[in-house]
Amino acid sequence: MNGDERKLLEARLADCVRLGEKRPAFLGFLELSERAEAEAYLRRARAENWCFFGGWEDAERVMLGVFPDYLEADASLFPLLGLTIRFRKQDTLSHRDFLGSFMAQGVVRASVGDILVEAGRAVLFVKTELAPHFLSQIEKIGRVGVQVSEGFETPLPAAHKFQPVGGVVASERLDCLVALLAGAGREKAAQMIAGGFVSVNHRETLSASARVASGDVISIRRCGRFIVDALGPKTKKGRLSIQCRKYI
Repeated sequence: MNGDERKLLEARLADCVRLGEKRPAFLGFLELSERAEAEAYLRRARAENWCFFGGWEDAERVMLGVFPDYLEADASLFPLLGLTIRFRKQDTLSHRDFLGSFMAQGVVRASVGDILVEAGRAVLFVKTELAPHFLSQIEKIGRVGVQVSEGFETPLPAAHKFQPVGGVVASERLDCLVALLAGAGREKAAQMIAGGFVSVNHRETLSASARVASGDVISIRRCGRFIVDALGPKTKKGRLSIQCRKYI
């Protein structure tokens, strides 16, 4: 996120907080980096009565809801709806297929939340105002015929697949982990960090010496996104073993 994008987001957040003093106000869907910026802004603004919700417990793309003091923050008030799209199991459709088809029809990305896909079924979350369009107008994704209905059954399709990644590094420094995960040297990793190619927990991090902790999410442009599952134990030579998962 560049400076202009951050300023625009902060202006939208300020409007949402101001409107939320009188009535429930909503912003989004927000992507992960926008959510991180929103959380930082809300802390600075000392806003108190707010929450994020994306239609299901582990949603990545979420709406921000800001509520007046007289009203408890409540996920049921969010203007979003879950939809199910069914298709033949022998037809292979990906997240990219669904998103590309929606955007080709003029649907704005911010109007669509998570899209969870498995064989024969996709569950997606959309702004309530757009639900009639999806229910009445979406009949094909590419060349594949589909049927759209309101609501969804649990369990939901898995949001992600992962590939295990492990190795040993000199320390918990960010440049050490980036070097391992990107398959680069420490010097190159430091350059990538300084160049804004790396974010930790969805916020750009420019310090090569920043410390990484278990549970952190590291995103490296052109290399992918990783969850740090474990740091340690140390090897006999004093190096640090790490276990991560790469989103695939």
